[in-house]
Amino acid sequence: MKFQPALVGLTLVNMALLVVTLAALHPAVAATDPMPVLRGRALEIVDARGQVRASIAVLPGSTSKDGEAQAETVLLRLITERGRPSVKIAASEESAGMSLVGPTGTKDTYVQVIAGGTTSLLKLRNEDGRQQLLTP
Repeated sequence: MKFQPALVGLTLVNMALLVVTLAALHPAVAATDPMPVLRGRALEIVDARGQVRASIAVLPGSTSKDGEAQAETVLLRLITERGRPSVKIAASEESAGMSLVGPTGTKDTYVQVIAGGTTSLLKLRNEDGRQQLLTP
């Protein structure tokens, strides 16, 4: 019976630790509220296998191999389950465009819509090489 005061004291200490632990968890519960803005340099959405299926990124300005300057561009890609970017939407200060490409296994089936500077065009191309270019 001499252990009873020690057990009561130990129980009180355990209860105090429980209260402190629960009080410390309270701010974490409040942090589950949705953030009003998601900020970052890029975003990737992956499927159940971990493969990137969609991405949006800001690409820095650069110079192409032939010396042509390319402006900083925002690029959205939607990617098939086999890894082919089927939809691309791009925007920069100089131009904006969108391309839709055929399924995996094709290389020349696509649609392009481009607005650059003061001109715009729509380009349609089939796998058999037939092509139509529409300009205003």
